[in-house]
Amino acid sequence: MGKVTERRRYRAGAVVLGDRAGTVFRDAVLDVDDGRIAWVGPAADAPPSDVPETQLPGLVSPGLVNAHAHSPMTLFRGIGEGLPLDRWLSEVMWPREGRLTADDVRAAMRLASAEMLRSGITTSVEMYMYADAVVDAVHESGARAVVMSPLLAAPGWEHMGSLDEQLDRATRHAERLRSDAYVEVGIGPHAAYTVPLDILCRAADLTREHGMLLHIHVAETQGEAAELEREHGVSVPRLLADNGILGGRVLAAHCVWMSDADLDLWAQYDVSVAHCPQSNAKLASGIAPLAGMLQRGIRVGLGTDGPASNNNLDLWEEIRLAAQLARLSALDAAALSATDAFWLAAEGSAAALGRSDIGVLETGRWADFCHIDTDDVAFIPVESDADLLTHLVWSAGSQHVRDTWVAGRQVVADGVCLTVDEPAARAEVRERAARLATG
Repeated sequence: MGKVTERRRYRAGAVVLGDRAGTVFRDAVLDVDDGRIAWVGPAADAPPSDVPETQLPGLVSPGLVNAHAHSPMTLFRGIGEGLPLDRWLSEVMWPREGRLTADDVRAAMRLASAEMLRSGITTSVEMYMYADAVVDAVHESGARAVVMSPLLAAPGWEHMGSLDEQLDRATRHAERLRSDAYVEVGIGPHAAYTVPLDILCRAADLTREHGMLLHIHVAETQGEAAELEREHGVSVPRLLADNGILGGRVLAAHCVWMSDADLDLWAQYDVSVAHCPQSNAKLASGIAPLAGMLQRGIRVGLGTDGPASNNNLDLWEEIRLAAQLARLSALDAAALSATDAFWLAAEGSAAALGRSDIGVLETGRWADFCHIDTDDVAFIPVESDADLLTHLVWSAGSQHVRDTWVAGRQVVADGVCLTVDEPAARAEVRERAARLATG
């Protein structure tokens, strides 16, 4: 994995910062020094510089942040079509995942990482087995990731060790990578209905002690935790709060079936949410109460979930669908603006992870950004700066991303991933997926 240390200057037709204000600069300059943003703003205000200047005639945006993914599921893209979540997991996913090897996961993550980089996603939160293999693949591709060491006891997962062993392995893994500039390691218990409370409590204590992210699925489907709720007489969010699991850096995925009281708990304990509208829609899980979250000041980011249940890793589609569903749920065309929808995938997602070093083009943050082709019908006409953002959300998509940089290093050029041999990666994943399908 290379590191760019020299200074660079990029002159862009326009720059979208990715902040909630929807700031756009026309004819803008982005200066990069040692992998970080040194300056960004209108070219007329740029400081003097004698470094090489690269012309980017289209639009520059921050690299998107995928707040929840199981990206190695590219091995299982589309399987179990038409099944609800509980049957999809128990009948289709877990049996195949029980046959996975670390090499399978490494190959799948390598291909998935290239897919995300080509669409301008520079950071992803990954919850999957063989976390070491996920990290290896991310290092190869030059992407950035928050890798969750998983906790799950499911049929076929016995080879991953006991939950205690999984938890100890997660802690050791995080310690080894504590100084890694590209990868952060957290702990990812699957859910309260699959991981015992005592293990969840241990995981929460460890993440608070070491400043790690705790990432867990919550209230994804309506009846997933019915037995647990009958046993304890409270909702899962209340159960997590009562057992001291909340507090610290907690990122909850989905949060579809949340009452007002549950949302109030999330706000009280500063729990952030990874909103995955496309997966929730495809699996008929429901529509998350996004407006209620944002009204309470809950930090929300956007995630794709896995390519087995989405079926892609295209965060641009999540941006558009999040806005559409928010407006449809409220029967209000102003319920979620294009500016707010884009912000959810940029600075909003970064904030949901507790990361102030990514997600927006701002001095001092990592130089993770992408170049978007605006010489396309999707961007015609542009009558004001605001049109660039609205076209970006409603008209454009991942197909318009031409170039991507992570920490100042170019990893995609003219739509081609420079760090992964995609034809070879596709062939390898195709072969491994066929083996896993037949057992």
